[in-house]
Amino acid sequence: MFSFLYLDVAVPFQLGFQDPATPVMEGIIDLHHHINFFLLVILLSVIFFLKKLLNYFMILPETLEELSSNYYYDEETYFYYKDKLFNSLTQELNLRYQIPLEQMQSVSNFFHFIIVYLYISKIKKLNSIIHHHNLEIIWTMIPTLILIVIAIPSFALLYSIDEIVNPAITIKCMGHQWYWCYEYSDYCLKSENGNLFLNFESYMIPEDDLNEGDFRLLEVDDFIVVPTEVHVRLIISASDVLHSWAVPSLGVKIDAVPGRLNQASFFIKREGIFYGQCSEICGVNHGFMPIVVKATSLENYISWISNKLENV
Repeated sequence: MFSFLYLDVAVPFQLGFQDPATPVMEGIIDLHHHINFFLLVILLSVIFFLKKLLNYFMILPETLEELSSNYYYDEETYFYYKDKLFNSLTQELNLRYQIPLEQMQSVSNFFHFIIVYLYISKIKKLNSIIHHHNLEIIWTMIPTLILIVIAIPSFALLYSIDEIVNPAITIKCMGHQWYWCYEYSDYCLKSENGNLFLNFESYMIPEDDLNEGDFRLLEVDDFIVVPTEVHVRLIISASDVLHSWAVPSLGVKIDAVPGRLNQASFFIKREGIFYGQCSEICGVNHGFMPIVVKATSLENYISWISNKLENV
């Protein structure tokens, strides 16, 4: 009754991933969401503490900077702040109420003690925040624990990419400027000239030759077909310069290096047509090397491979 529409191709202004078709890609997306949760918590925590820190410094008077720089002040510094803070007060009382300055000395000392005590207590609090041993242990342990929580699923995903099952199908992929060449090495036909393998070249279809509904810069004249729920091995190399065979929905991105064989494996869980592109700058026509992978049922795959072998 219900059917799902999968996003197996890039669309304009796309910010998220394409829909996964393999367990590896599902794991990549889950890990992305897993890490984003911690990044969000860290961001909100930093904003919160930064706001608290700014508020704390904004409510203190301008003399806090001088007091904090002279936290362990001597007698000379004591009288300096005393004169600075209370000379204006005593002079005002003397002028307004004709109170002798000698009698105001005790009052001045009392207020000086109260206010400086309050300032120094705030400075002590600030000093305990800047040089707080337990706090330093906490803000070291918490990031360590977060990294461990992130590392465990990361390594699990990394090891899941490795090939652990003998694949049923092996496909060789060779990158050229600017097209791909594929070979199904498991199917061999004997002839008078030796063994023949199923191989073909895949070129991008020019924009003028596209049909209605086709994707620009993504359609090819011949694509690889693989069965669903079957382990497939991909062996990749290049004949000229560096290329990169990448299909986002499959979670595969392997560099094609001249003179070297790189290997990838995938297990497609559903039918569909998956699009990718060369992901390594390889020359002037780098953007014209699309990749198309069609996943179909095993019966349709057998029919397709039989028709291909008849034309070899």
